[in-house]
Order: sequence, then structure tokens, then C-alpha cells
Amino acid sequence: MTKYKIARIVNTHGIKGQLKIIADTDFVEERFASGNRLSIVKDDKVLQEVHVASIIQSKGTYIVAFDEFHNINEVEVFKGAWLAIDEDQQEVLDDDSYYHHQIVGLKVVTTEGVELGTIKEILALGSNDVWVVKRKENGKKDALIPFIKDVVKDVDLDRQVVVIELMEGLIDDAD
Repeated sequence: MTKYKIARIVNTHGIKGQLKIIADTDFVEERFASGNRLSIVKDDKVLQEVHVASIIQSKGTYIVAFDEFHNINEVEVFKGAWLAIDEDQQEVLDDDSYYHHQIVGLKVVTTEGVELGTIKEILALGSNDVWVVKRKENGKKDALIPFIKDVVKDVDLDRQVVVIELMEGLIDDAD
């Protein structure tokens, strides 16, 4: 079954088997509700299935305790791994909202039909995401496309295409 990463494990916390994480989900409260099942994954391999005992926010990160761990020695090995959910645990999103895995890999074309390249990454910057587009032409810098209505005109998941309207200065073709 496909696993989707929702948080990066950055360190241990204390001596009771807690982990410090950086969440990569808009649904922190739902994902980390007491009793929820998560997977610890590294290099696309499931290391262990776990159940959330508790979570607290701490200076931009979260401290999570799991039912399965009770001391630091049990969790040291998980530094640098990820917490993930199964595909069937995903929330239903509103229209015009997408999971990152749905967007990465889509082809980007302009309203004039010019193919720019493929979305390779999504950056969560400020009030909106920015889609990093690997340019079709060799030697061109990656394009940074803000996910705003003035730019992104259509996302067609069935056809695997995003249509954008190029605003002046959005793409630097000088390189």
C-alpha cells in the first residue's frame, strides 16, 4: 500500500521515547490524534507501525509520544526517518486543493500551449505554495510558479497537466 509522508523526525526528545518532528501536513490535529496509526518509514521502507499517545507543539516543531516506545534507546534509530499514513487515511480535500503527491510530476503548459516542463517540488512559502518546475529545455533554470488564481488557471489531474498564465517577469529566459 502506498504511504504518504506527513512529518519528518528530526530528533529524540527527553528520555521517555518521545520524538521531535516537523509536520508536513495541514491536518496536524487529525493525523496525530491519540490512538491514530502511523508508519515510520525510511528509504521507502516501513520500519515500524506506531500509535500516537500524545502530541504537543514546541517552538515550531512537535513532540510526539507513541504507545510503542518508553525510552530514548528505542527511538534513536528513527532520527531522519518520516512518519507516514496509508492512502486510505487521506482527508477529502476541497475543490482547488491538492495533495503534493498529486501535483509533483504534472506537466506545465502556458495558456498559449507552450510546454514549460514538469513540477518537481513544492515549496510551502508564506501565504501560498510555490511550484518548482524543471524546465523542458536543457540549461534553463527551474521556474518558480506561485499557486495563485492569477497564474494557475487549470489543474487537470486526469490529463496530468497544469495550465498557467505567464505574468511578466515570472520566468527568466535570459539564462
